[in-house]
Amino acid sequence: MVGIVFLVLLLIGLPIAFVLAASALFYIWYADQTVLLQSVSQQMFSGIQSYGLLAIPLFMLAGELMNEGGITARLIGFAGVFVGRVKGGLAYINLMVNMMMASIIGSAAAQIAIMSRAMVPEMTRQGYAPSFAAATTAAGGLLSPIIPPSMLFVIYGVLAQIAIGDMFIAGIIPGLMMSAGFLIVLAVLGWLTDMPVAEPMDGTEKRRALLFGLPTLLIPAVIVGGILAGIATPTESAAMASVVALLLGRFLYRALDFKKMPVILLRTGLNTAIVVFIIAAANLFGWIVIYEQIPQQLAAWMAALTDDPFVFLLLVNLGLLFVGMILDGIAALILIVPILLPIAQSNYGIDPFHFGVVVCINLVLGLLTPPVGAGLFVTTAMTGVRPGALFKALMPFLFTTLVVLVILSWQPWLVTILIE
Repeated sequence: MVGIVFLVLLLIGLPIAFVLAASALFYIWYADQTVLLQSVSQQMFSGIQSYGLLAIPLFMLAGELMNEGGITARLIGFAGVFVGRVKGGLAYINLMVNMMMASIIGSAAAQIAIMSRAMVPEMTRQGYAPSFAAATTAAGGLLSPIIPPSMLFVIYGVLAQIAIGDMFIAGIIPGLMMSAGFLIVLAVLGWLTDMPVAEPMDGTEKRRALLFGLPTLLIPAVIVGGILAGIATPTESAAMASVVALLLGRFLYRALDFKKMPVILLRTGLNTAIVVFIIAAANLFGWIVIYEQIPQQLAAWMAALTDDPFVFLLLVNLGLLFVGMILDGIAALILIVPILLPIAQSNYGIDPFHFGVVVCINLVLGLLTPPVGAGLFVTTAMTGVRPGALFKALMPFLFTTLVVLVILSWQPWLVTILIE
């Protein structure tokens, strides 16, 4: 009955946080467990009572400051120097900038929105099909929750009670594998189709692009370097990255107006509030799930199916593909980790970092798949490309991500080698 209420509320378009909270409250009423009402507010608060979650608004702020400060445009010029006059060059630039942006923003939806405004109009102007331009931009956004920093990794680290810094490091090789796969897709599409050639840059333009582009690399260097060197936590690295983005945008590029700061802070606060409320509501829903002993029942069912860790991960991947199509990635992560992680560790001996990376990549696919597909609809809203045409153009990138997902499920050392 609770599942029916959950699906009905979801299908009528109620925000996912309200769906989760309302479903939990309905269960308490339907099961005549009104004594649990005394703990509802406590459970919601406990879900957000973690220092690690402070990194989320700080990474969001860094992304807002970077966009307003003209850093995105400098990254595009910087990447253009290395691509040169290559067939489909602007598509490669798009992907390279997305890789660099992924190490700054940490939010796929935010990155897709920013890059759709920056890259799609220019690619269309140079002769690329609008659907392909939008698909390349949206696919690049898939890297954001995987290449550190990542809001999904922050939330997973809090839920799994593991080091968030190590979780970031675990995402480096998978993120590079996805990036390499996307570059191969572009190379194959460039060979099969007639893509435009990048506009040439003379020596002066190249020197200027390098001069203004190099300082932007300070932001990912501060984030990743601070964590790898052990001199800063992910939260502290996010704060330092925000300061660097503020200084670059205001004093070097002179594109950031301090008068816009109230709007930037308000936008950051609103986006953070949405994420935090989802986390609180999902923690309440997860509490009900655990109260009903669903994890134990699921563990018994899966143990009867297989005792092979790889087969278990394939089953998890298959299930999460459908979950990611319906639920927001953050909400889905909070729901499934308390249920599946104990099973993965105790029954199959799967490393929590390995499990986290596989789960996060899987849920990222849901950003670009119907019916929910937040990233899909952000892209269509920003570019005007029809969802059907966009999804069709995305298929090679989504298939590549699935291949990477299976390889990572099969070979856990690709995730854990840098943290061992």
